[in-house]
Amino acid sequence: MRDVDIADGVGGPGQEDFANGAALLAAGLLKQARDLAQSAAALRAVFSAMPGDPAAGPLSDVRRQRAALSAAADAGARGVLMLEAAEKLGESGDAEAIAAAINAAAKQAGLPAAGLVAPLRAAALSLDTDDGAARIAAAMLAQRLAELLGGG
Repeated sequence: MRDVDIADGVGGPGQEDFANGAALLAAGLLKQARDLAQSAAALRAVFSAMPGDPAAGPLSDVRRQRAALSAAADAGARGVLMLEAAEKLGESGDAEAIAAAINAAAKQAGLPAAGLVAPLRAAALSLDTDDGAARIAAAMLAQRLAELLGGG
């Protein structure tokens, strides 16, 4: 029996595994985007003044309200970027093409693309599958995207 190494294409994730890994990463990003959207909605609901409420509060309350609404807007923008990244993960298995598309979307949104590194890594760690090859492929893709997005 001859020794076969991963460089020969045996023993490592294949093309289908990388496609499954990308889909799993996209699903993880969608979950995180949903969580951000729920957080943003909750912040807006809690800190928005009720229409016709004459007791809007002193100036400090207005400042707190502005800070909360700003945080909600930021969470919403980051959630949209995660949705864009999830869509790009579904379109291509090429990490360079995905990273280029994410960089363009981040630039358009005025957000740093490196901000997606932590959510990508979190998605790779919270995979909801028992497919070991897809897990490995997802982790490899997340690491490569982290490098390309500037998060090392």
